[in-house]
Amino acid sequence: MAKLSCFKAYDIRGKVPDELNTDLAYNIGFNYANYLNAKKIIIGHDVRKSSDALSASLANGINDAGCDVVDIGLCGTEMIYFGTSFLEADGGIMITASHNPTEFNGMKFVKKHSVPVGYNSGLNEIEKLITENSPINLSDVKGSISNLDLMNDFIKHLDQFYDVKKIKPLKVVVNAGNGCAGLPLDQLEKILPIEMIKIFNTPNSDFPNGVPNPLLPDHRAHTIEAVKKNNADLGVAWDGDYDRCFFFDEKGNFIEGYYIVGLLAKSILKNHPGENIIHDPRLIWNTLDIVKANGGTPVQSVSGHAFIKEKMREVNAIYGGEMSAHHYFRDNSYSDSGMIPFLLILQLISEENKTLSELVGGMIEKYPCSGEINSSISNPKEKLEMIAQKYTNGKIDRSDGLSVEYEDWRFNLRISNTEPIIRLNVESRGNVELMKQKTKELLQEIRN
Repeated sequence: MAKLSCFKAYDIRGKVPDELNTDLAYNIGFNYANYLNAKKIIIGHDVRKSSDALSASLANGINDAGCDVVDIGLCGTEMIYFGTSFLEADGGIMITASHNPTEFNGMKFVKKHSVPVGYNSGLNEIEKLITENSPINLSDVKGSISNLDLMNDFIKHLDQFYDVKKIKPLKVVVNAGNGCAGLPLDQLEKILPIEMIKIFNTPNSDFPNGVPNPLLPDHRAHTIEAVKKNNADLGVAWDGDYDRCFFFDEKGNFIEGYYIVGLLAKSILKNHPGENIIHDPRLIWNTLDIVKANGGTPVQSVSGHAFIKEKMREVNAIYGGEMSAHHYFRDNSYSDSGMIPFLLILQLISEENKTLSELVGGMIEKYPCSGEINSSISNPKEKLEMIAQKYTNGKIDRSDGLSVEYEDWRFNLRISNTEPIIRLNVESRGNVELMKQKTKELLQEIRN
C-alpha cells in the first residue's frame, strides 16, 4: 500500500498543499464518515490560513457520504472533544497543526464519546481507501451542514472542575500566542475574579510573534518579560490549538510540565481521595510521591494521548498527566485540556495561599530533572540499544522506550514516533549536580 506522508501515528499533519490539500481533505471526510457509518460529525478549525478551505472540503466530503456536519468554526481541539460528547455525535475532526510552522496544517480525529482515532485505530483504514482509489459512491441523500457556536456551553462545562468563589484576585499574564486560546479567555475573564494581562490574545494566522509553542525555550521570552514587568502572580501560555498550557512562576521561571502533573494530582486528590492517577514513564518519582502522599494510586501508561486515554478508561482514572503538558480528565471525556489546568492551578494557589514558586519549589529541590532534551540522529534505534548495553547494572523497564533506574538517579530514553529524534529525560533524588553530570554523560553517548 502506498503511504501518504501526512498520516502520522496519532493524527494527520503535513505541508499545505504538497502533503495536505483540499482534494485530500474531501477524501478524508468522505471515507471517515463511511468508516464510522456516521450520521453526524462535528468539525472545527484553528486560525491557520489554509484552515477555512480545508474545512469546507472536509465538510463537503462528509456530506457526500450522507452524513450531517456541525461546524463549530474557529476553536481549540478540546472544544471538538467536548462537542463530540456534548452533542452525542458519531465523530469529531479538528483541523489544526497546533505548534507546527505556518506552512503546515493537519487533523485530529475522535469517534463517539470522544475516543481518539490514530493510525493503528482507523486512520490506516482511511489511508488504504484513499491510496487504493476506492470508488467514491455518493450517498443518495447528501448530508446537511449547520454552524453552531458552542463557546457558552464549553465555558459552562468547565464549571465542574473548579470553584470560582475560591479563586483570589490574582494578577495573571495570559499569552494565547495569537492562536485560538484568546476566545475562551475573553469569556473566562467575565467570570474569574483575576486581573488578566493579555498578550497576543487575538487570533492571527500570520503568527507575527512566532508560532505558539512554549515548550521551546526561545518562545518563552514574551511571557517571562510580561510577568516581570507587571509584577504578576504567574504567567500562562498556550499552544496554537490550546490543548496544552504552560506555567511561569511569579519570578518568570518556566515550570517544567513534570511538576505541574504533581500539582494537579494534589489538587484533584484533595477533593477526590483514593482515585487512580495516570502518569507517563519519562519522569516519575515526584508524581509517585505526591499521589501516594495524597491518598491516590499512581498507574503508569505508555506516553502519547491514545495510550493515556485508553489506560484511563481501563482503570477509571480521574486524571492523567504527561510531562509534555498534556493533562487529561475523566469528566472531560478522558480528553486533554489546556483550560482546566489553568483553572485548577489558579484555585490551588489561592487555597494554599502560596506562590507558584513555593508550591513547586520543594518538588524541584527533591527531584531535580533535566527536562526533555531532543537529539536529531540518523540511527535512533541502534543508539537506544547501544545505551541499553552500557547501563545494564540498573533496574530496566522497556514498557516505553528505555527507562533505567538506580538508587539516586534514573533516566528515560524514547524514540519519537514521527521523526528521527531521540528524547532524553533524567532525574535524581535531591542531587542537582548528579542529575547534570548524568545528563551530560548520556548526551555525549547519544550524540557521539
